[in-house]
Amino acid sequence: MKRVGVILILILAFCGLADSFYLTQSELNGTPLLCNIQNLSSCNVVATSQYSHIFGIPISELGILFYCIIFVLAALEIIIYDQLIRHALQTISCIGVLSSLYFTFIQIFVIGSFCIYCSVSALITILIFILAISIEPIRRSAFHRPPAV
Repeated sequence: MKRVGVILILILAFCGLADSFYLTQSELNGTPLLCNIQNLSSCNVVATSQYSHIFGIPISELGILFYCIIFVLAALEIIIYDQLIRHALQTISCIGVLSSLYFTFIQIFVIGSFCIYCSVSALITILIFILAISIEPIRRSAFHRPPAV
C-alpha cells in the first residue's frame, strides 16, 4: 500500500479513538449518549446493557486500547517498513473486525437495539482492516536488487 493508505489508517484510528473516548467519557460521567433517534437507534440501551463490559472493563475502554495500538503500528509502518509490523497491524485489525462483528450481533439480536457510535466504530475497524490487508509486502524490493547472473 502506498503511504497514503497508512496515513488513512492513522486518520481512521484517530476517529475511532474519538468515538471510544466519547463513549467512555459518557459512561464515566453518567451522562446519556446523544444518539437516540425515535425507534431506530437507542445507544443508551446498548451502552448500559450487561454486554457493555467484559470482565468489568467497559468495551469502550478496550476500543481506546485497540485504536491506540493500531495508531502506533501504523505510525511505525510509515517509519519502518517491517514485515512484522505489517503482520501485527493486519492481525490486530482482523481481531478488531471479528470483535466488532460479535458486538454488532449482540447489539442487534440479543439486546435488540442499535447504537450509532458502536456501528461507526465497527465501520472504522472494517475500513482499517481493508487498508491493512492492502499493504504491499514488496516495499523492500525497491531497495533490494536481484542477484547478478
